[in-house]
Amino acid sequence: MRAYIYVGGKIDPEYITEHPREESLLIAADSGYESARLLGVTPQLLLGDMDSVSPALLSHLPPETEVLRVPAEKDETDTQLALAQALARGADDIVFIGGLSGRLDHTLSNLGLLEALAARGVRALFNDGFNRVRYIRNDGLLLGRSAYRYFSLLCADEVCRGVTVEGGKYPLRRATLRRAQQYAVSNEMTGNCALIEVRRGGLFVIESR
Repeated sequence: MRAYIYVGGKIDPEYITEHPREESLLIAADSGYESARLLGVTPQLLLGDMDSVSPALLSHLPPETEVLRVPAEKDETDTQLALAQALARGADDIVFIGGLSGRLDHTLSNLGLLEALAARGVRALFNDGFNRVRYIRNDGLLLGRSAYRYFSLLCADEVCRGVTVEGGKYPLRRATLRRAQQYAVSNEMTGNCALIEVRRGGLFVIESR
């Protein structure tokens, strides 16, 4: 089951191409509820300490939206708690909408969720309409051409080995990338798709406009 988790941060609705189907699980984390409504989505669950969502929206919640309030002082972020709810309800494919702009600490924390989900075999991505981010480890990914002009590979481990890019303006063949010297940035597709592989290590694959 695919879950859509709407989280805080600026979004550009025009460039968000992931849209829920009838059977999708829809969760909003605090101010992510505003992004969901902007996209015409009514979440089944609104979770958070409600410190950043509009009070006007809170006062007009539809009856079909379950509300789960959590303390403001807690160990997990609202996004982490929303993810826990999605996994507990059977999701094995997660799309986060938002979560890539605003506070850098939250952004980096969110990227860590992609790594944790990959270790569990759960597919996941973040998309805010400005960037779309996936994580792969010892694996490959086929990117199709989209409105995102650039794609970059950022090494999440100290060293990533056997990195290959086919179908890019700047191809790689079993290259070694290092976290302290990122150079696989701002690539562009030469055709309709690009194949990305890493034999050893973890990569963030970032598409950008």
